[in-house]
Amino acid sequence: MALALTHTKYSLLETMRVPIAVIGSVAFPAFALLLFVVPQRAVADNAEYATQAVISLSVFAVLSNSLFSFGLNISEAREKPWDPYLRTLPVTGMARVLGYIFSIGLIGIASLIPVVVIGGLLTEANAPLWRVLAGVLALAVASIPFMLIGISIGFSMSSKAAIAVVQVVMFGFAFAGGLFLPPMLFAPWLNTLSTFFPSRQARELVIWVVQGGELAPWVWLGILGWTVVMLVLTLFLFRRDEGRRFH
Repeated sequence: MALALTHTKYSLLETMRVPIAVIGSVAFPAFALLLFVVPQRAVADNAEYATQAVISLSVFAVLSNSLFSFGLNISEAREKPWDPYLRTLPVTGMARVLGYIFSIGLIGIASLIPVVVIGGLLTEANAPLWRVLAGVLALAVASIPFMLIGISIGFSMSSKAAIAVVQVVMFGFAFAGGLFLPPMLFAPWLNTLSTFFPSRQARELVIWVVQGGELAPWVWLGILGWTVVMLVLTLFLFRRDEGRRFH
């Protein structure tokens, strides 16, 4: 864990040296809320709908940050001479993976702040403070599959290919997961298919934590399943990449 925290520290410092990367991750979801939710007063003036819209865009904020930051940063790092040097150090693959998760995960949580503030000021979205904090914690847990998917993309392809794949995965997950359009408007077949996407599972988990109600078993089973499968795939791709380039 100490080595993972060291990787986290220096990964954050490296990211902060390019401020626009952080600003873009934080600003994009907030602009989406301003452009697509706030002007729709039928949604913005309804407490339930507005709260769910804020939650959906919060999930999208973490999703986009995870895929872009992990997928592009790792794929670019693999093409630079510094990465081979890091591979020569006595550090396990798990420590580096955890370092990526902690550092970019912190930036993802920071991207929630403007979304929550705008939602609280310009819409009727509301929830008790303790539920908001619990929702952030639930989102942190539900975002682990997104991070692992981004890491898998970074370790499996070049930076040029990663850009295209990340965009397809991000928008595909966003639309299929009900982050841009409420699942209640989906056709029955699409609603069923949507339940298999980690974006939909994350959305439903956070809504349950913030607004209450019942939590369907497929939500937490899906998050657990995606996490286990993607963690195994990530470690496999890390070791395969190490074997291909350094042995």
